[in-house]
Amino acid sequence: MSEDIKTRLQDSAAECLKSYEVWSESKKDSSARENLHAAVHELRKVASRLEIELAVSDRDQNTQKKIPIPTHRDSGRRHHNKDENISDGEQSEGAEKKKPSRPRRRAPAKKASGDE
Repeated sequence: MSEDIKTRLQDSAAECLKSYEVWSESKKDSSARENLHAAVHELRKVASRLEIELAVSDRDQNTQKKIPIPTHRDSGRRHHNKDENISDGEQSEGAEKKKPSRPRRRAPAKKASGDE
């Protein structure tokens, strides 16, 4: 961790804690509330910077690892049939929507004339 991030983290955490203590004693004081919001925002900015530092460090250490393709982007997972190019219910241009087929109804059985 660089010295700059360490210093910013310590300072912003201390300021946030101090602002919180002031605000908790007088919650109706609007200036104390605004100061606390500003301190929390600064703490978030430092935390974001720290996350970026971690990501860069991970990337530098793991250059040999391949990032796996997310399952929602994996083409091997898609199901294709002759009318659809896309599996998510979207159809390719020119393809007509097919209604789901229902089983055919059978005609009622005719009674034989001599069975009555």
